[in-house]
Amino acid sequence: MNSSTSSKPEEGPQPFYDPANYKREDNVGLLMRSIILSLLTRVDRRLESHGLTHAQWAPLYLMSRCHGITLAELSRELRIDAGALTRTLDRLEAKGLCHRERSTQDRRVVHLMLTPAGVEASAPVPAVLCEALNAYLDGFSRDEWQTLLGLLRRMQANVQALDAADDEPSKR
Repeated sequence: MNSSTSSKPEEGPQPFYDPANYKREDNVGLLMRSIILSLLTRVDRRLESHGLTHAQWAPLYLMSRCHGITLAELSRELRIDAGALTRTLDRLEAKGLCHRERSTQDRRVVHLMLTPAGVEASAPVPAVLCEALNAYLDGFSRDEWQTLLGLLRRMQANVQALDAADDEPSKR
């Protein structure tokens, strides 16, 4: 009897990683982390002439794209602790790049707004990001790029599902 006609029941998908044959160099998370850290370092180098670090350009960029974003929304989007982000916003505010506006509908809500200087400071970010990302994707076809995006989005959906399951009260 060959393996394709075996009477052995299907066990479901096999895990990709097994402690018996784990190889660090095949760790998807470490590869992604290495790429992200390299990308951020490259972008930081390009934006340092504008007086911005990752901790500063990332929130400025999001504020430029999401007019009136709240601290909680920005914290969630950047995956940064709200306390740490508050300190960063204090520095950005001291530099005259943003300000906080209390909501007229709900005084507990504070919207983050860029000043004209903040709009100017965030302006080079998209071009620098595109230049760096395009360099990292050198040699990829458009189809390969789309496949990569699809795979990463599937992985992100898995992360979101795991996060949601971890947040369920019955799982605690």
